[in-house]
Amino acid sequence: MQKMYAHLAAWWTLISPVEDYADEFEFFRPLLAPVADRPDSALLELGSGGGSIAYYFKQIFSRVTLTDLSENMLAVSRALNPECEHLQGDMRTLRLDRTFDAVLAHDAIDYMTTVGDLQRAITTAAVHCKPGGLALFVPDHVRETFRESTDDGGADGDGRSLRYFEWTYDPDANDTTCVTDYVYLLREGAQPVTVEHDRHICGLFSRAVWLQCLGAAGFQTEIIPDPFGREVFVGLKTSQQIV
Repeated sequence: MQKMYAHLAAWWTLISPVEDYADEFEFFRPLLAPVADRPDSALLELGSGGGSIAYYFKQIFSRVTLTDLSENMLAVSRALNPECEHLQGDMRTLRLDRTFDAVLAHDAIDYMTTVGDLQRAITTAAVHCKPGGLALFVPDHVRETFRESTDDGGADGDGRSLRYFEWTYDPDANDTTCVTDYVYLLREGAQPVTVEHDRHICGLFSRAVWLQCLGAAGFQTEIIPDPFGREVFVGLKTSQQIV
């Protein structure tokens, strides 16, 4: 498991502060409003991480269930979202034997690095989505628009600070992955700064692959560009699904 989600999870609020998700939520809100407005509406998030986007979605859904592979990240989310249900599980194999009005797979969907894994994750969403419900998939990149990029960030906390640099690139345009390398600078109190390197291998698929996988799982899909340079896949769940 990547360091960000393991022993560095305790630093998550400095890597990705919850305030940074407010603008995303305002974009996502109208996309899921048709099902969020239902009585006793329920949302399932696959790969919920530290619960930062769920912090906003719990305002419009009656019930929110958060799932993640990392127990360390779930602990971060429990502190932020104590009223939400938290369950450890892999989005490729999770089965809860219940359905939800909406299913969200934010950027954790990026860790599906093969078409088979992507199909399994999308099928998990379909199995848990009510007919007439909606699923939202938010990959950072699709093959057609991928560009090498860099970014940086970090924040100061109570007696400690973090800064990071990230570099996203595609070493092999003929496979289904790209790479993001992170370097973290960590400072606690008056102690010397320490440095951590963290490599994330992420999936990179064409729109056609996404639409094929979504269709096979029973989703009628619309692709909506967002203000952050991504393409969001919004799936309406039909009555048919694969399991």
